[in-house]
Amino acid sequence: MAYFILKSLILGPLLRLIFRPWVRGMQNIPASGPVILASNHLSFSDSIFLPLQSRRPVVFLAKSEYFTGKGIKGALTRWFFKATGQLPIDRSGGKASEASLNTGLKVLAQGQVLGIYPEGTRSPDGRLYRGRTGIARMVLEAKVPILPVAMIDTEKVQPIGKRLPRVRRIGIIVGEPLDFSKWYGREDDPVAIREATDYAMDALTALLEQIRGEKAP
Repeated sequence: MAYFILKSLILGPLLRLIFRPWVRGMQNIPASGPVILASNHLSFSDSIFLPLQSRRPVVFLAKSEYFTGKGIKGALTRWFFKATGQLPIDRSGGKASEASLNTGLKVLAQGQVLGIYPEGTRSPDGRLYRGRTGIARMVLEAKVPILPVAMIDTEKVQPIGKRLPRVRRIGIIVGEPLDFSKWYGREDDPVAIREATDYAMDALTALLEQIRGEKAP
């Protein structure tokens, strides 16, 4: 209910009015069934704009710090992430990484849309960095569709270190499903995992290059 109210009645209309997001390829997200949205990560606001534009709720695996903040800001952030169905994960590595993978697989097993950032953290300068292998491990284990998603100019809305957002137009491009079948059955092969990860990042790079030199709609 909180998700519906925020998206349809409060945040959705307000953010569309202020930031006028333009979107391409949203029809590529299937109407039902599990799917992974693999996005570049430029700003905290990525986890807001993408779910608001998606026809279906998107569950992100959010860093646990968003759920443990202090004071009014911490309480509001925690409420927002819980209300929109986001799940806390520990990014310290080792067993924590395995737990995060299992959390993502549970979301997919429930037939939901899972949003992940293959780079593992926000880009400090807007460039796309090498992907971490968790994305490949997840898609080879779950064998679900994965769509690359390019977020455009969200770092201009809320640059790293800035608390208050700036009014800038942003864009979202959703690519077509990627085919990972050549790596099925090689979930324990480090070479295959790395190849599959690079394949996903190459597709994301191609989406980002589509907009270079173009004028936003």
